[in-house]
Amino acid sequence: MEKALKLLNDLLSIPSVNGRDDEGAVAEYLYRYFNEAGIPARLDRIDDRHANVMAVLRGDDTKPPMIWNGHLDTVPYGKIEEWSTDPACPVQKDGFICARGASDMKSGLAAMVYALCSFFHSGREASRTIYFIGTCDEEKNGLGAEHALLNVMPETACELLVGEPTGCRMGVAQKGCLWLEMHVMGRTSHGAYPQEGCNAVEEAVSLADGLRKYAESFSHPVLGKSTAQITQITGGVAPNMTPDECVLLMDMRLTPGLTSQMILEKAKEMANERQAGTKGVLRAEFSVRNDRRAIELDPAHPFAGRLKRCIEAQGLEPGLTGINYFTDASILTRGREDMAVLLFGPGEADMAHKPNERVELKKYQKAIDILTDLITAEVAD
Repeated sequence: MEKALKLLNDLLSIPSVNGRDDEGAVAEYLYRYFNEAGIPARLDRIDDRHANVMAVLRGDDTKPPMIWNGHLDTVPYGKIEEWSTDPACPVQKDGFICARGASDMKSGLAAMVYALCSFFHSGREASRTIYFIGTCDEEKNGLGAEHALLNVMPETACELLVGEPTGCRMGVAQKGCLWLEMHVMGRTSHGAYPQEGCNAVEEAVSLADGLRKYAESFSHPVLGKSTAQITQITGGVAPNMTPDECVLLMDMRLTPGLTSQMILEKAKEMANERQAGTKGVLRAEFSVRNDRRAIELDPAHPFAGRLKRCIEAQGLEPGLTGINYFTDASILTRGREDMAVLLFGPGEADMAHKPNERVELKKYQKAIDILTDLITAEVAD
């Protein structure tokens, strides 16, 4: 555990706040770590603040390889006064390590890397080849995943494990994400005569509310309802004028079965109805700022079965869980939507992006043991 703990502490001590720090520093550390362990690794510098790292643990080449993925970046610290410790310096206390990224997801990243390297040292043979891909910029635009998709994704891989926080439970589903921008145009009038104008702000909010209700009509047994909310809005000319223009942004989290295309079609349908109701005055345009598809895997899938047995072998209950935010899986599986995707990591999803983020050391150790077992796990007869 001492060496595994050092790896986690080292990763947490490298600042990699998205949009501020050099995330490539984490990639460079892992590149050296893999090579020193004897596992061939590749460093891909994308720009001066972004880099990916890839390593390959060779196994039985008669079986399709598996991909393990973890992201290198973290979100900002937030208000420092809300932290009990320095978020940039990992602190061990009461069986936990506290720092930004402890749960999301440097503990999952470290567990994957340590499991691969310690297994290589054991001299045993992996049941299949495993490609580890550490990606940058996951918390914003997915720059690292986009680069990996074009440059290093093995064509024959049919399974992807993402080290997001699941509390060592089996993550079988993740919501998609749509950032929908609507530009609504109406007609201005004197504030005392609103009936002579067309209030673009009110119309935009009405459209957004309709889309929210539509999204919430879709649900999933693990993830619950789809959600939608207004996150940004601008509009208006003066306090005494009917606003003739509004730009509104919605953050929508979509369960499997609900797609961005369905949302766009519903938005256009609703806009057309309102346009007819205003005798053609109202106009609305829609654009997509971010589009990540929802992903799920049948728990009866052989990949899920292997992970389930590995979790149970360590005395834990696999359960079925999921996460409400997107991961790099939505990019890495683009064009290969039949790829089996699971989520697994020692962190807790409810710790992500919060002050005093932490991970339990027992779960970190268990995650390493489970991942080590997964390297040799075979499909049950």
